[in-house]
Amino acid sequence: MTDNGKIPNIETNPELITVAMPKGRIFEEAVSLLRQANYSLPPEFEDSRKLIIEVPEAGMRFILAKPMDVPTYVEYGVADVGVAGKDVLLEEKRDVYEVLDLKISECYMAVAGLPEYDPKADIAPKIATKYPNLASDYFREQGEQVEIIKLNGSIELAPIIGLADRIVDIVSTGRTLKENGLVELETMMPITSRFIVNPVSYRTKSAAIDDMAERIAAVVEGDIFG
Repeated sequence: MTDNGKIPNIETNPELITVAMPKGRIFEEAVSLLRQANYSLPPEFEDSRKLIIEVPEAGMRFILAKPMDVPTYVEYGVADVGVAGKDVLLEEKRDVYEVLDLKISECYMAVAGLPEYDPKADIAPKIATKYPNLASDYFREQGEQVEIIKLNGSIELAPIIGLADRIVDIVSTGRTLKENGLVELETMMPITSRFIVNPVSYRTKSAAIDDMAERIAAVVEGDIFG
């Protein structure tokens, strides 16, 4: 693992598998999976503030990115593989291979609003969300015409201040909805994190990527390692 204070040059070690991952819960759970799959990641790995971390002993280089950016890094080939939530994949619609359901960071997408919300009173309902593409697709499939308002955070505010009639957002425990006086109106779909691969890398580094996918899959399925 490089620790000389310099940013690693991605071109200097082309034999490494470059992995794009988001910080936070997904990162921590994905690192746990990799360790269970017998990849040697240093104990201090999670505490690093670097955005690019090389771990030669594991044959990997990590790019730490915003969750929404992970599929972009993988699509454009600056990362060979990545870990991204299904919500992000549905929203971003990037050209990547979705190889494996990691079954981590489980949550679900839901429609929520105020308890007194009356769908029959809506002529042109407004939906606030961080996921405009995903929300549009969902309501189109339901045969419902809505106006989508894209927000970048604090989605729960929208119904409270009258900006929107409902919201579409990720729900984990439901605590945030409850604390803001909202209720779940519809459950849309379950969400887990996925192992994704760049199509070109899948050809040029197929042996290493297949081995990585197989080792992680064995942990996910509980067959070996653990």
